[in-house]
Amino acid sequence: MNTEDALDALDRRILRALQDHGRTTYDELAAAVGLSPSAALRRVKRLEEAGVIAGYVALVRPERVGLGLTAYVNVRLEKQSESSKRNPMDLFRAAVQTWPEVVECVSLTGEMDYLLRVLVADMAHYARFISDVLLRHPSVQDCKTSFVLDRVKSTTAVPV
Repeated sequence: MNTEDALDALDRRILRALQDHGRTTYDELAAAVGLSPSAALRRVKRLEEAGVIAGYVALVRPERVGLGLTAYVNVRLEKQSESSKRNPMDLFRAAVQTWPEVVECVSLTGEMDYLLRVLVADMAHYARFISDVLLRHPSVQDCKTSFVLDRVKSTTAVPV
C-alpha cells in the first residue's frame, strides 16, 4: 500500500470514520462502513501497518489549558557558506524539537525558510519566547509574526 491508488472506497470510509471519532469501537466502525467487525479490524490493522494511520491522539483545546494565543512565525535563517562547518538548517531543526511552544514547523519555499505555529499563554509569554529563545538561536536571521484573531476552520482530518 505505497500509493494513494491502493486505498479503495472502504478504506477511505474507514479513514473518514476514524478521523471523525477515533475512539469508535470496531462494531460501530463496521456498522458505519458496511463490514463485519472482524473485516473492519483487519482493514484498520492493514492501514496501521502500511503507515496510512500514523497513530491515535487526544485533541486538546489550547485555550482550555492556558494557551490562549496562537502565533504563526515566519523564520529566515542565515545562509550557509561554503566554509561553514555547521549547517544552519540542521541546527535550527534540532533546536525546534526542544521548544514546547512550537507545535508545528514546516519548511517553506520563498523568502522565508520556516513557518512555526506557536502556542503561548499570552503576549508576555510570546515576547519571552521570541527574545529569549528564537532570536537567540545562532541560525535565525529574521522573523515575522502574525497572530490568530479568530479560528475560522480548524481540522486535523485529511480529505480522503
